[in-house]
Amino acid sequence: MLFINPASGGGKASRADLAGQARKRGVEPVVLEPGNDLATLVREAVADGAGALGMAGGDGSLATVAAAASTHGLPFVCVPAGTRNHFARDLGVARHDLVGALDAFTDGLERSIDLGDVNGRPFLNNVSLGIYGDAVKRASYRDAKVRTLLQTAEEVIGPSAPSSATLHVVDDLGRDHTHPAVVLVSNNPYALDLPPLVGTRPALDGGRLGIVILDAPPDPPHGLGRAWTAPSFELTVGDPVAAGLDGEAITLEPPLRFEIRPTALRVRISSRHPGVSPSGRLPPRSRPRRSGREP
Repeated sequence: MLFINPASGGGKASRADLAGQARKRGVEPVVLEPGNDLATLVREAVADGAGALGMAGGDGSLATVAAAASTHGLPFVCVPAGTRNHFARDLGVARHDLVGALDAFTDGLERSIDLGDVNGRPFLNNVSLGIYGDAVKRASYRDAKVRTLLQTAEEVIGPSAPSSATLHVVDDLGRDHTHPAVVLVSNNPYALDLPPLVGTRPALDGGRLGIVILDAPPDPPHGLGRAWTAPSFELTVGDPVAAGLDGEAITLEPPLRFEIRPTALRVRISSRHPGVSPSGRLPPRSRPRRSGREP
């Protein structure tokens, strides 16, 4: 079954007649209407015996359907009908080819990728926390040492309300960050060392979270920021905190526990699509280091 959000991406799915194209391939389309609860519709599809689940919409909608597919061991198909389609790009789905992405149902190559998890909620891309706005746009943030971190945050961070909660992060070197402006935790790390490809992830099956911190000006304690990878991560916060999970605004209750769920999601990708991220197509020696790094 293919769930379609006709409003995503300015109506991309409707213009491509995805519902009609899905039927031609023997895939049952479910076009969302105002007031529909996607999670409920997906549960009903699973109960009715769906053999594969697909989503044509933005990354937040993709995460809802992917979570159900993972829970029930079903393959998941990503159709890039959103605005920026970050997950599709990193998965190796051609973002301009909505109709071709449907071939994953009938002529797709299957593999397993990781899922991120925060307090039991899965995510495909990232969870963003902290205040993102004037703080990171001040002159002190134009230092070259953090330019790629800032560029990554600008590219991939989801909308979240400014948070009044005080974040306290201990990085991989044991150093305290008591007033971070941005904390970005991703399902596998972003390519921070490849300026043309910043904001992409070389792999989605590396079994590691990517963690990026940008300290708040004017007096960052540890050189403005830090980036590292880890299989799990815990964030100290005293109150509920506003966050962006795959581009959707949510509220998380403390404590915040992040972990990677290795190979938790079966995905199918059209054999005509690359099947790998732009940064993942580079030779291994050109890819970013996986260990912690000082920005």
